[in-house]
Amino acid sequence: MTTHTKSDAPDTARTKSDAPDFASASVPRHLARGAAGFGSLIASVALIPVTGPLSLLLLPAGVLALRGCPMCWAIGLAQTISRGRLRRDCEDGVCSLRVAERADAGRPVGP
Repeated sequence: MTTHTKSDAPDTARTKSDAPDFASASVPRHLARGAAGFGSLIASVALIPVTGPLSLLLLPAGVLALRGCPMCWAIGLAQTISRGRLRRDCEDGVCSLRVAERADAGRPVGP
């Protein structure tokens, strides 16, 4: 029989998520990244009749601008919009989202 000490217990009261963060510094910057990414992906396929397989060199640029995939970009857009508006509170191993108070909303978020 083993006894578990407090240090053996998993850390369930985290305040920072280990999930990837796809958010940008601002919504206009994120939309510009989306325009560049989707534009590159579309152009890489649309220009095949004109430039041949050479246009496929735009694919990595589009994927890089979208930070992986279109879904990653969409998740980042949601994170960017909600940043500063939602707060995550964790108490006694239970985490919940709440709307930020007015004083919190004016505070700059991120670097």
